Amino acid sequence: MTTEFRSFVILAGMRTGSNLLEATLNHVKRVTCFGEAFNPYMLGWPGKEELQGISRETREADPMALLAKLFDKPGHLPGFRYFHDHDPRVFDAFMDDQSCAKIILTRNPLDSYVSVRLAWETDQWKLNETETPAEAAITYDGAEFRQMLSETEGFHQRIAHRLQTSGQSGFWLAYEDLRDPDVMTGLLHWLGRRDLDRVNPATDQVPQNPREMAQKVRNFSQMQQDLQAIDPFGLGRVPNFESARGPAVPSFQGCGAGQGLIYMPVQAGSDDPVSDWLAALGPLQADFTQTTLRHWKRDHPGHRSFSVLRHPLHRAWEAFLHLLTQAKPVLRQTLRDIHRVDLPADDALADLSESDLERVFGQFLDFLRRTLNGQTSLPTHPNWASQTEVIAGFARFSTPDMLLREGRLSEDLAHLCAAAGIDDPRLERLAGGAYPEFLDQPDLIRAAKQAYQRDFVSFGFPETP
Repeated sequence: MTTEFRSFVILAGMRTGSNLLEATLNHVKRVTCFGEAFNPYMLGWPGKEELQGISRETREADPMALLAKLFDKPGHLPGFRYFHDHDPRVFDAFMDDQSCAKIILTRNPLDSYVSVRLAWETDQWKLNETETPAEAAITYDGAEFRQMLSETEGFHQRIAHRLQTSGQSGFWLAYEDLRDPDVMTGLLHWLGRRDLDRVNPATDQVPQNPREMAQKVRNFSQMQQDLQAIDPFGLGRVPNFESARGPAVPSFQGCGAGQGLIYMPVQAGSDDPVSDWLAALGPLQADFTQTTLRHWKRDHPGHRSFSVLRHPLHRAWEAFLHLLTQAKPVLRQTLRDIHRVDLPADDALADLSESDLERVFGQFLDFLRRTLNGQTSLPTHPNWASQTEVIAGFARFSTPDMLLREGRLSEDLAHLCAAAGIDDPRLERLAGGAYPEFLDQPDLIRAAKQAYQRDFVSFGFPETP
């Protein structure tokens, strides 16, 4: 039995051609695509503060209200574009709605990556035939590409699994299909618009970078060499049913000292003294894939793996420092505008007094509590995630042999090194972290416990570090 679709969602990613697909659909009468309606940084399109009478603040408080408003168009086929980092609270609602058509748009992930980097370089996100494309080239970053690839694969695997378990089917489109009128006609017929004889793709957007890859990437040879470490079956298309890669595997570090150590860092956003200690201990290898990590493990029988846990209050403080000094300005502005974190303007962040730091950090802890409880549209940043969830993610690929504590690293690492056959662990090179005294304030401790209750329970952290 074929379901009559009353709405649609385009499940895509940055630089996959979703703007062109939206334009094509919006040229069809009684079909409307409302942009990136659930992008946490904007409302549909850049510069809009209201969509269908609903503000960003209202969407933040209740995204289902906007979803219902968008889909409440009798005699009309409404939809929107949804990417992996959009509001996670609406995903289940539209995926469970069998009257909502799922259009899955994919592109060669390397092409998408290069296109995204070029767009950031040139600030040119769309191009029509009257505009001049900005000539530019990018420097390929292997770790950055692998992170993007992992996110894309995880998103598509999640979509495919939900479609399979709910007995639904999606309409799968490749980037190359978007300028094919026969495919566009087939898409609209599948959506139920059999009254249309032919649907021509939109012509008000043109390809921005129709050049050979070697002309767009400065370190093209280095990129080719780096890509050899990635499963080649993943290069031509996104493998929608391939087993998921272990989360954060590219961040793992292997040290060849003794029988070998694998460090599985719980990302915190600051300089990591353990990484520095490991590099001084022996030859270091990083940027692993699952395949290369398995080879490394086979080559180092007797190796040991470990992660380092940090008191949740200290973890939150490191995440706060990362927000102040390294996060994207748009994230800080979103916390100011939407999430009640009273951050001063970026040019005044360095002048925060100790009392102001304490006050704003308390607000940040409250934001963490809400976002970790799924009460905001922002996806959980790796620096903010609970350590319970991070370790569970590691375990989908490999469980660490030991979970060490930041407060007793020297003792724990000495035991670990002895197990790995390392006679001289050089622990004098390991410098501990320094934290401000005001973190001992009872209200901050209570706020941290509310935000990271799972970690306090799972790992037995005391209330005070």
